[in-house]
Amino acid sequence: MCAPSEPEQLHAAETEEPGSEGPAPGPEGQPKRTTSLWRLHHAKGQESSICLRSSDCAVGLCCARHFWSKICKPVLKEGQVCTKHRRKGSHGLEIFQRCYCGDGLSCRLQRDHITSNSSSSRLHTCQRH
Repeated sequence: MCAPSEPEQLHAAETEEPGSEGPAPGPEGQPKRTTSLWRLHHAKGQESSICLRSSDCAVGLCCARHFWSKICKPVLKEGQVCTKHRRKGSHGLEIFQRCYCGDGLSCRLQRDHITSNSSSSRLHTCQRH
């Protein structure tokens, strides 16, 4: 781990390790610290917060890819466009991943497109079971 040689160079994003009563001594008797860079931009769990998994996000949000990182995005509501994956693992290619449909909803072919003869439109939306 890289660390500044001067204590005054420490940044505000550095925190003491959780569960300790005060800083534990480091290699030279200085407090041991860890850095959480993702906490610099947004508070944990809010929409647009950087995350690793959905459990990092608040209720009503999921952790989904946005460009080359992952952020907390809203879980989809009834009528919103969703992504129906044909093959397991195909979502790995999405650069703008969507959340899953909320409770009581599933991602299905939009009802008005079912009767349509056009096979070119395959719009899926979150619908009641």
